[in-house]
Amino acid sequence: MVPDSVIPAAEKEYLRELAKKLLDYANLPVMAERKRLWYLHNRLEGERPMVVMEEITFIGDILPPPRCGHPLAARVERQLLQPIAAYEAFDDDKVLPDFFAVNYPIGAEFLGQKQKHVHASGGPGFHIEPVFETLEDGLPLLRPSEYRCDTAGLEAYEQAAGDLLGDILPVVRKNAFNDWFITPTAHVVNLMGMENMYCAMMAEAESFHRLMRLVTDDLKRCLRWQEEQGLLILNNGNDYMGSGSFCFSDELPAAGFSGLVRSRDLWGHINSQESIGISPEQFAEFIYPYYEELAREYGLVYYGCCEPVHAYWDGSLGRLPNLRKISISPWCDEEAMAERLAGGRVIYSRKPSPNFIGIKAEFDEAAFTAYMQKTAAAVRGRCRAEFIFRDIYSLHGNLAKTRRAVEITRHIAEGMYR
Repeated sequence: MVPDSVIPAAEKEYLRELAKKLLDYANLPVMAERKRLWYLHNRLEGERPMVVMEEITFIGDILPPPRCGHPLAARVERQLLQPIAAYEAFDDDKVLPDFFAVNYPIGAEFLGQKQKHVHASGGPGFHIEPVFETLEDGLPLLRPSEYRCDTAGLEAYEQAAGDLLGDILPVVRKNAFNDWFITPTAHVVNLMGMENMYCAMMAEAESFHRLMRLVTDDLKRCLRWQEEQGLLILNNGNDYMGSGSFCFSDELPAAGFSGLVRSRDLWGHINSQESIGISPEQFAEFIYPYYEELAREYGLVYYGCCEPVHAYWDGSLGRLPNLRKISISPWCDEEAMAERLAGGRVIYSRKPSPNFIGIKAEFDEAAFTAYMQKTAAAVRGRCRAEFIFRDIYSLHGNLAKTRRAVEITRHIAEGMYR
């Protein structure tokens, strides 16, 4: 809930100045040009690969010290500062928002189970405490999820943000819940742990299919519930999608759209990072059929995150419905995937290794350039591509290397389609 206390006048004025600064940046001619490039890119007519540096994991390295002490003001301050700080630090191809987003606060205890993550001290890692270890024990515990939305909390934040900034930036409702939620194997691992999941495929194969059926049906029911509640929001503009990309598209909403948003009017993101240890045959048997169902729910699909997809392309993922982008992670065979995507309608969403930027303070430009040119050589003349830098957890005090990495990558990208 939004705190009842009054934001101090000095903090309010500071936030309004930040909002004006963000709007000024959003209205720069370069932002309109980037928007044009994104629309072309996402409909496979791009002039060059797009370049994104995802800053959320190292945001503490580039944000200035906070100036707001009031809880609501501090929340608004961080939301305004993140795109400003990223633009000023490295100026990638993100389009700065000319709005202030408030997200629907949707949640559930998935399949009726309270899940437990034990977090590491001083780091982002965590350990999953399984709810159950075998499906014989676990399946009887499961029941349909009860999805909920804190509408009162949303409206309170929306009202407060509007009162504070609405005459500068329009306050716009968004739905980021589905960005990472429609991921069956992530839910399975949260319920039983990864080792138990792998064992269940072998020792309890029939029951594992029952579990995947329950998970998939519940996720589809979640989408229907959001449709019925009017919680889905079109994401065909300046919206985050997949694992680091953006949605600009004139191919959505789908035919028959009359104002009430359906999942088929949207981009969707699905991934199965948790299944990287199984064979292509197991993936085709135990995982792919359920992901195919979920892909059919959307108008356009971004598949993948950190998992290497090359082993599963020929027998499974190459048939995924509505697929427009696929993540080519540092662990993926980039040459093999460039060959497979050649001449097709799927964008090669390359995730370069974060090691060049995130491991130490020094930036080896020569090694980084050679690494990026290797990807360019694999893709050139074959398929459309984008570069998404993710999972950089520290800049080790050298903020300049992010800008230099973007400059080098953009220079390489400029020549990739010639």
